[in-house]
Amino acid sequence: MSRLELKTPEQLRLMRRAGLVVAAAHKAMAAAVRPGVTTADLDDIAREVLARHGATSNFLHYSPGPGIPPYPAVVCTSVNEVIVHGIPSSQTIAAGDLVSLDFGAAVDGFHGDAAITVLAGPVAEPVAKLSAVTEEALWAGLSAVRLSGTVGDISHAIEQSVRRAGRYGLVREFTGHGIGSAMHMAPDVPNFGRPRRGPKVVEGLCLAIEPMVTLGSRRAVTLDDDWTTVTADGSWAAHWEHTVTVTKNGLWILTAEDGGEAELNRRGLPFGPLAD
Repeated sequence: MSRLELKTPEQLRLMRRAGLVVAAAHKAMAAAVRPGVTTADLDDIAREVLARHGATSNFLHYSPGPGIPPYPAVVCTSVNEVIVHGIPSSQTIAAGDLVSLDFGAAVDGFHGDAAITVLAGPVAEPVAKLSAVTEEALWAGLSAVRLSGTVGDISHAIEQSVRRAGRYGLVREFTGHGIGSAMHMAPDVPNFGRPRRGPKVVEGLCLAIEPMVTLGSRRAVTLDDDWTTVTADGSWAAHWEHTVTVTKNGLWILTAEDGGEAELNRRGLPFGPLAD
């Protein structure tokens, strides 16, 4: 198993700065999602946010390994049946579409990574529920993050949340991950599993938790561009993600604008940011 990177308080503060850039970009892109806007327009908005904050993109030119072409944009724009890694293009968003926006930023070498799913105007009720179920699964996973807990606790909480919601496909090919001085680090955080298994959660560990849920089969297929991944049966998908750490005082959602305070309070969970 790869060694886990544990961040110092100063490094966590850098990750919070990166996380706030991610939150700002998501806010700007979400406000722009409407019929007639292209996914390339959303990438332009995200680039402007990066430039305004003096941050860099951890998606642009990223490649996970030999033979995979560098990613050509700063945001993944995944529409309808696209689960993840949709490449921005001249594709025009239509009324009723489901648009997942996965975005990352780095500040002084430390990273933030998060995803939201946005409804393009009024959508069909099952589509709106899909996004809500996926977001709830994310928060179920975040709520399971605790000192001396395990990664398996998080995975199990996500899986159980989706299973309780009804007949949905829970994508297994992609996982959450550790994050810090690189965008993808140990440990993997699967969206299914057994509690009390896997690495322990300790102070300084940062995790990107990211369930992907479909209206049909959980099977995924990657297209010939080596990036765009769609559902095997054409069903629609949603994707939600946050970067989180846990301190002695509680949880700190590094990519949430308010650090997660409002939602954590609503769930009766401790909010534990570091003092400035």
